[in-house]
Amino acid sequence: MMKRFYKDVAIANVADGAWQVTLDGRPIRSQGGGQQMVPSKALAEKLAAEWRAQGEEIDPKSFILRDMADYAIDVVRAERAETITSLIAYAQTDTLCYRADPGDAIFARQEELWEPLVSACEARHSIRFARISGIIHDAQSADTVSRLEGVLHRQEDFALAGLQTLTSIAASLIVGLEALEDGADAETLFSAANAEEDWQAELWGWDEEAEKRRALRLEAFTHAHEFVRLSRPT
Repeated sequence: MMKRFYKDVAIANVADGAWQVTLDGRPIRSQGGGQQMVPSKALAEKLAAEWRAQGEEIDPKSFILRDMADYAIDVVRAERAETITSLIAYAQTDTLCYRADPGDAIFARQEELWEPLVSACEARHSIRFARISGIIHDAQSADTVSRLEGVLHRQEDFALAGLQTLTSIAASLIVGLEALEDGADAETLFSAANAEEDWQAELWGWDEEAEKRRALRLEAFTHAHEFVRLSRPT
């Protein structure tokens, strides 16, 4: 750990409505060396809170939102096309589109939790997802993929950064996109994405390690959702 090297933490409004955190009056740079400018005052305040919370020694693991902001600035901004390509790959294998056979006991649970999310995504973006029973891959249509690419291209860098974490944890672009909507509940969405694992646990019981893994994944999902919500310009 590094010794704390600053006393005062503040935020400053800079060009084009962006915000920066300052330490003793000096603006912070991203871990990649860029200007760490964020798109909202709300996010800047949370980043400043991470710096204020440090004790005599700085704990790098505690900068959860800072790391996401730096990822948006250093990686997503420089590699938008690659980021979008990696997200589109989840649409082709989206967890919510791969259901059990209708006769299986879990099928009703999947229909209850997943179908409203899939239908809402289809209506919102004028697309159609293929639903598959079983594990054999069935590609989504070229039109659906193209429209989803358009949706992703319209997202800001910070939303894409959060979306990448949300989508990878859920193994679902549908869940990730739903998390971007106003009023989305992170825990409800995570539980939907985790339905199969939770179903197995209900049948056979949780073991301690599995519970810890679930809690860590939920925590990461919730932080990413908070990051997306805070980064929206007001």
